[in-house]
Amino acid sequence: MKLQLALDDITLENALNLLETVGDSLDIVEVGTPMVIEYGMEPVRQIKARFPRLEILADLKIMDAGDYEAEEALKAGADYITVLGVTDDATIRGAVKACNRYGKKCAVDMICVRDLAARTKEVQAMGAHVIAVHTGVD
Repeated sequence: MKLQLALDDITLENALNLLETVGDSLDIVEVGTPMVIEYGMEPVRQIKARFPRLEILADLKIMDAGDYEAEEALKAGADYITVLGVTDDATIRGAVKACNRYGKKCAVDMICVRDLAARTKEVQAMGAHVIAVHTGVD
């Protein structure tokens, strides 16, 4: 089992300070979607540089251009990326392909998927490394 901390609505400076305090207790740091929107891939780069032991999940919620968008996060140092399970199969396959090239993991976020059991089988067949069951805050 791994312990993950999600960094969503926090400044990059405060996130780095928080990780100085609690980083030794963590396994995975999630650079959440709000942080990605605010700062792009900079948090991924800085966290990986300062805390190389920690795995980084870039919660991109990819919906299109799976290979390209996943690769941007993987080049920055992400160990996991997320792609939405409701997107086109080609997008998921592209994200998985990018992760396989880098030896990293593609998590398929199942938020808003209507038939969870059926879609889980489909994304497993596409090579997804992680299936994330997710209920949104809204």
